[in-house]
Amino acid sequence: MSCYLGLDASTQSLSAIVIDTDSSSITLNETVNFGADLPDYHSPHGSLPNDDPLVKQSDPLMWVEALDLLLQRCRSAGFDWQTIDGVSVSGQQHGSVYLNARYADINAWDPGCPLKGQVQPLLSRAVAPIWMDSSTTVECREIAAAAGGDQVVTRISGSRTIERFTGPQIRRFYKLDPDGYGKTRRIHLVSSFMTWLLRGSDVPIDHGDGAGMNLLDLASGEWNERLLEATAPKLRDKLPPAVPSTTCAGFLADYFVTKYGFKEKTPLLVGSGDNPNSLVGMGAIQPGTAVISLGTSDTCFAAMSEPRTDPNGYGHVFGNPAGGYMCLIAFKNGSLAREEVRQEFGLNWEQFAAGVLQRTEPGNHGNFMLYYYAPEITPRILEPVVERFGSPSFCQGSDADAAARAILESQAISMQLHSQWIGETPKRILVTGGASRNPAVLQVLADVFQADLAPLAVSNSAGLGAAMRAANQMGGHAWESLFACFSQPDASRTARPRRELDAVYRPLREAFAEKQRRYIV
Repeated sequence: MSCYLGLDASTQSLSAIVIDTDSSSITLNETVNFGADLPDYHSPHGSLPNDDPLVKQSDPLMWVEALDLLLQRCRSAGFDWQTIDGVSVSGQQHGSVYLNARYADINAWDPGCPLKGQVQPLLSRAVAPIWMDSSTTVECREIAAAAGGDQVVTRISGSRTIERFTGPQIRRFYKLDPDGYGKTRRIHLVSSFMTWLLRGSDVPIDHGDGAGMNLLDLASGEWNERLLEATAPKLRDKLPPAVPSTTCAGFLADYFVTKYGFKEKTPLLVGSGDNPNSLVGMGAIQPGTAVISLGTSDTCFAAMSEPRTDPNGYGHVFGNPAGGYMCLIAFKNGSLAREEVRQEFGLNWEQFAAGVLQRTEPGNHGNFMLYYYAPEITPRILEPVVERFGSPSFCQGSDADAAARAILESQAISMQLHSQWIGETPKRILVTGGASRNPAVLQVLADVFQADLAPLAVSNSAGLGAAMRAANQMGGHAWESLFACFSQPDASRTARPRRELDAVYRPLREAFAEKQRRYIV
C-alpha cells in the first residue's frame, strides 16, 4: 500500500482522509466535531461566545486536543498509522495562532503526556481570531492608508485590506495588547500551526495560505516590507518564511511515531489553506474549471491563467498549490443564511428542496431577498440586512416555498454577479461542501449560471486535496492519475441547466443588483 494522510482543520471540525494510491481507494474518512466531541470549549460552531458579534475567535488548544483525539480514535478503531507514507494539512484560511519565545526551545513533544498541556505554556495569546471575525475595519483602513491605499495593497498582495485577513487581525492584537504582542515570537496560520504540531519544530507558511494575510508579495513570494511596516512593528521577525506549496516541512515528530504508530521519518508537506487544498481536491488546478464550495461560507474559486485582480476589491488572488495562481470570492452568508430560512419556517431539508423543485417556478414570480444575516464580505455590507421584495405573502413571511427558492436564487445571482471580474467563462463547475448534497441547491445554481454542475463524490475536498498534495510530492504520483482516481464527479447527481431560463433570470438579476447596491460600502 501507498497511503497518504490529509488533515483538514476546518471551522467546526478536524477530519482525516487517507488515500491509497495502489488501490485507488479512500481507506479512512473520520472527523472530530468540536461541538459534539469537545463540548468543554463551548464552540459548537467553531468559535467562542463573545458579546461583540463581530468578534469570532477560537481556542487553539481545541485544535490541539482534537488532533490527539482524532488520531487515537482512528487507532482504536483499527486503523494502522504505520501505512502512511506522507502527511499534509489543510486549515481554515486567515486564522492565526500566537506563540511566545519558548516555542523555539522544543526538543520533542513528550508522548507520555497529552499534547494540549505541552502547547498551552507556549501560547502568548489564549485565543485565535478566525476567518469569521469582522472586528478590524479600523485596522484595515489604517493599514491601507499607511501602505498607500487599497489599490497598492491589492496590487502587491492580490487583495485589498480585508477584516478577516491575518494582517489586520495582527494589527488589532498589537493595538489592544501591546505587551502580548511584544511577548509573541512566532505567528502561525491555522495550517502552519497544525503542521508545527506535527513537526514538533518550526515550519514555514506556504504561498497558498500566506496570500490570505495582506502581507505576501505575490510576485516575489516574499513578505512585503511595506505591508509589514504598515501592519505592526517587528512583524517580519515574528513570521515564518514564506515558501512554495511544494516544500517539504520535515518529518513527523517522534511523539506521533511512539504514541500512534506512524513510521519513523514520515515526510510532512508544508500545510496550506482549505481553499487552495480544495482546488486540488476538486481536480481544478488548470484554468477552465470553476469550483463552488457550499459551506458555512460559500466560495467560488478557480485556477487563473494570469493573476487578474477584482476592481471592486471583493475577490482575491492566492497561490495555486500546483503552481501559478488561483482566484477566490467568499460569501460569508452561506449555509448559515440557508439554515436561517429553513428554521424560520420549521422545514427539514427534504421539505425545503421539495418546495423549490416541485412547488415553485424558476424566477420565483419576481420574489427575491437580501439575505445578509451577518455582515457580508462579497459585496462589502457592514450591517445585517434581511429584506424581501415581491408579492405580499412573500414579503410578509407567510410563503415558505417562495422563501426557500428566494434564498437559493438570490445567493446564486449574487455569486454570479460578483464573479464576472474573473473574465473567464468556465467549461464546467464542480461543487463541494455540505449543501452540495441538496438537489435544489444544485439545480438553482445550474439554472442561474447556465452551466453543468457536478458534485464531488467526496464532500471534504480540502482534506482530500491535502492528501493528494502529499501523494504528489512525497510519492511522485502525477496529478492526472490522482484526479482520475479520487476527483471524479458524481455523475448521478449532475445538474444540467435549462437554457430557456437565462431570459427568466435576466430581469431578476437586474432587480437584485439594484436593491443590493443600496447597501454596499
